[in-house]
Amino acid sequence: MSPTDTGVLDTLGMFDAAFGLPDQMAAAVELASSVDGLPDASAVTSILVLGMGGSGISGDIMALVASEHGRVPVEVSRHYELPSHVGPHTLVMAVSFSGDTEETVVAAEAAVAAGAPVVAVTTGGALGDLVSAAGGGVCGLPKGIPLPRAALGAVGLTPVVLATRLGLLNDTAAAVDAAIEAVAGRLGANAGASGDTDNEARTLARHIERTQPIIYGGGRTGELAAYRWKGQVNENAKAPAYWGSVPEVCHNEICAWGQHGDVTRQVNSMVYLRHDGEHPNVSRRFDFLAQITAEVVAEIFEVRAKGDGSLANFYDLAAFGDLVSLWMAAEAGVDPGPIPAISDLKAYLAG
Repeated sequence: MSPTDTGVLDTLGMFDAAFGLPDQMAAAVELASSVDGLPDASAVTSILVLGMGGSGISGDIMALVASEHGRVPVEVSRHYELPSHVGPHTLVMAVSFSGDTEETVVAAEAAVAAGAPVVAVTTGGALGDLVSAAGGGVCGLPKGIPLPRAALGAVGLTPVVLATRLGLLNDTAAAVDAAIEAVAGRLGANAGASGDTDNEARTLARHIERTQPIIYGGGRTGELAAYRWKGQVNENAKAPAYWGSVPEVCHNEICAWGQHGDVTRQVNSMVYLRHDGEHPNVSRRFDFLAQITAEVVAEIFEVRAKGDGSLANFYDLAAFGDLVSLWMAAEAGVDPGPIPAISDLKAYLAG
């Protein structure tokens, strides 16, 4: 999209990518369901998912699914180094949209050296070459995705489908279908990306305005969605945002509310990401948080997930958060696609 045809600045088509998420999810499932060359997983006793940034969240999604469907434990690593236990009994899934994410490639090299079965989820690059040469499996991603953070459906569902095929997750087909259905419903209810669009996502973006949102999510599902929201506000809107998990913030962060309320009331807003699968005491903790923060933040907003099951709830909240972050960018006249700070960092490290 260009500002001349829609009134919204979006040179890389991030709005189009957001609204294309259900199709992306379905295409990723089809690719992962048919790819061949996967390793023998009969001796695997654990899964390690490698990834960074928009690709790194794939491991968190796998862990979320494994909490309900898992047959082996799942670990996530966002580091150059591997955990010392990795070896022939650990399936390593290395996820990198570009295939050239430095940390992921280095860790995948170590996994190959350790004799671990390795599967790469990537569009190619050094990672694809490495894993292919080592005899591991390589699963591609759907075409037409502009940037890694726009690939949430592909990088999130592909490892789930592959692990299910390998017998490391119990049947996940219904959970995946429910996630696609939930996303389609949420996006359909928030359609439009023009100057005169009026929907819930844009309304929330306008309410947040120039405050710095603190996003709290309940339980495993909510905390993962809050993490995603925070990163999307950072990268799309180029704005500060923070996240926390309930109940964890009730063991530390609540102690900070009340001090400097005159400052936080001007600077911060709060977004609560809720879902029907919360533990009853998580719900009570949200009630208490609202009581103690109501006077020290600009405003508190609540978004409740729709859909059947944890995976659907996560993707529903994430899809809505993506739109909110894009509308925050639009309202500020910011192009959501380019990320010059990260480009500058890569240039610095290369020098």
